[in-house]
Amino acid sequence: MARTRIAEKKQISIGRMLLNGAINIRQASRKLAISRNTVKSYIKKYKAFADGCPGGAVYQDGGIPVFKNEYPPNDKYQELINVLPLLIGLDKSASAKDVWLRYLAIYPNGYNRSAFCLHFSKWAKENKVVLRNFSQVLTIPAEDLKILKRWRKSSDRRKWERSVVIMESFHSKSAADIAIKVDRGADKVSDWIRDYKAKGIKGLEKQPRRANKDIINRIKEKRDNLVRLIHESPKLYGINRTSWFLADLSTTYQKVYGVYISGSTISAYLKKEGYVYRKAREVLTSPDPDFREKKDKIASILQNLGSKEKFFSVDEFGPFAVKMKGGRSLVKRSERKTFPQIQKSKGWTICTAALELSQNQITHFYSQKKDTEEMIKLIDLLLIKYQNEEKLYFSWDAASWHASKKLVSHIEQLNSDSYRLIHKTPLVGLAPLPASAQFLNVIESVFSGLAKSIIHNSDYTSLDECKAAINLYFKTRNNHFILHPQKAGNKIWGKELVVPAFKDSHNCKDPKFR
Repeated sequence: MARTRIAEKKQISIGRMLLNGAINIRQASRKLAISRNTVKSYIKKYKAFADGCPGGAVYQDGGIPVFKNEYPPNDKYQELINVLPLLIGLDKSASAKDVWLRYLAIYPNGYNRSAFCLHFSKWAKENKVVLRNFSQVLTIPAEDLKILKRWRKSSDRRKWERSVVIMESFHSKSAADIAIKVDRGADKVSDWIRDYKAKGIKGLEKQPRRANKDIINRIKEKRDNLVRLIHESPKLYGINRTSWFLADLSTTYQKVYGVYISGSTISAYLKKEGYVYRKAREVLTSPDPDFREKKDKIASILQNLGSKEKFFSVDEFGPFAVKMKGGRSLVKRSERKTFPQIQKSKGWTICTAALELSQNQITHFYSQKKDTEEMIKLIDLLLIKYQNEEKLYFSWDAASWHASKKLVSHIEQLNSDSYRLIHKTPLVGLAPLPASAQFLNVIESVFSGLAKSIIHNSDYTSLDECKAAINLYFKTRNNHFILHPQKAGNKIWGKELVVPAFKDSHNCKDPKFR
């Protein structure tokens, strides 16, 4: 008898084809996903059966027979059958593997393990021999049983599989029988049983994916590099466009960094950085032809900043009106917080401030205008406050009052030998930001945190009350960084966009909060 064996359903399908007339071997092979030789083999079996030679067939499906494999006994098989009672009699608590090892000790050239287990399991069933099952779940605590029952009713197949495996094993079902029920391999079923016995329910739960630090660092580097690219104009890389396209970013990235990144990956990275691509094209690109030179100058100053030197990031917050403001807040699901669209202002102001980067300290005052006089006032205030320093650097955006002739003349006067000799003041240096590059202005990140903490969801009764809240915010922030001089930013405050440090991959300004 040939040893070809396929599923009963496939055998019945071949039988039906024969009953319905001629059978196309090629079509039957493709339909049933078996070889043509196997189809031919079963055609011969059915024809032999029709001629009155059943050959081990049994009737199924309303009269169509299916064929069970029958292996003719040989000397090796007969030796195994004869010696099995002796091997089992030595130790009733032995496992199938132990029995096989004893068998090999007597017959070194006998069956391998898989063939042995096949014959042994058949013999054990016929002779009602039950060996100790080391992989069986012997106990299930009451708490685990509740969880497993809930998993078994779950629509999550992963939980259902594991609950069935553990509960069926507890009811003395073999791994092979359980594997058929859950449509998994017996090895995988045994693994789940072993994990449960060793770790309990935790062994069955989905384990957190271990992050590869090298891969994370490489992805972070790529994301930072992309942000650096979109900060610059495409024309700096020989691309005749006014804004970045994904294909251009992909090509340019490969040229600059020697690594290929697809457009879809670039889009995903930019979204993770918090940018919508259209918004990024409108806000994040600086048209300044001297972008690199100005950016590199600031980075160089900061890298070589002396112990007696200070670097200030300067900008104005506002003008903003004091009235009821909207924002995100905790409310009940059934409630909706509202505020009137048309309100009478209780006053308005502008907060001019400077952030000293090395010590994370804010100096600020209020005014009713943005002009050169306010910048001169701020510089003079900082010269007095930091009189013991050797040099103060000021970095601001390209607003007209930040580069007026009057301001330049005043700084030249401050740096003159005669003035410094009389007033004992430090030198003043300028490190202007590139045009339209507010995203590099570090103080913008602090202003965003201020807006979310103090301005949003506010309803101050007066301008003075609003100023008091801002003063307290900056005072608390300054005191914190005096006690904790390490770089902090978003991790401690949870409100500022980025760590208050100059970095060309940062986006310090978010227009939503201004």
